[in-house]
Amino acid sequence: MGAVDDPLAQVRVQGAVPRHVAIIMDGNGRWARERMLPRPVGHRHGMKSVRAVVEAAIEVGVEVLSLFAFSQENWQRPAGEVSALMSLLEEYIAKEARELDEQGVRVVFLGDLDRLGKRQRDAVDRVMALTAHNSKLLLNLFISYGARAELVRAARLLAEDVAAGRLTPEQVDETALAGKLFTAGCPDPDLLIRTSGEMRVSNFMLWQLAYTEIHISPVLWPDFGRADLYKAILDFQSRERRFGRVSA
Repeated sequence: MGAVDDPLAQVRVQGAVPRHVAIIMDGNGRWARERMLPRPVGHRHGMKSVRAVVEAAIEVGVEVLSLFAFSQENWQRPAGEVSALMSLLEEYIAKEARELDEQGVRVVFLGDLDRLGKRQRDAVDRVMALTAHNSKLLLNLFISYGARAELVRAARLLAEDVAAGRLTPEQVDETALAGKLFTAGCPDPDLLIRTSGEMRVSNFMLWQLAYTEIHISPVLWPDFGRADLYKAILDFQSRERRFGRVSA
């Protein structure tokens, strides 16, 4: 394959790789339904795409990869599907933790983790401790997460600081609020990818996505692979990011 036909080579030629890529991993259920399979089968196949995207992100030089794995609203799904998803979370950690550590990936789980069962919470804490020293790629896995709830939590924490005299009302600004989010200290996403062709942000990082470039992929998540990530990054590289300003 010539360099012109190699999406990874094209990305490298174009230069500016996004520091932070966020992905709404959508389409597992639809993928299973099209094959007349139970929805959990789609979620299981989606685990392979997680591995492919993590490896591709490392290869291309992305610094932060954020994956929306399970929303607060997902707790309202049928009990059997929720149970299957929690089991897959444990399975993913058990299978991938050592390799993620060897690849230099630091794994962080973000969201209302208190809602997890004891086994899942222990697994989450274990992989975060195992990989805490790594720096090649920060992998944010959003579990039991909702952006509106995150903003309410941040406002509550700021109110507590003001009430305790640690802050004055005048000190409550964008920087102060950002410091109370789950993503405190992490750069905002440069690129948001949503798979399966849906065009909505689904209560994901509403504050952080203010100036993020959005790429909608028609590919269902279980079929999303390295080449699809490179295609999204090539699309990003073709954009002019103005952040509200006029063109140069």
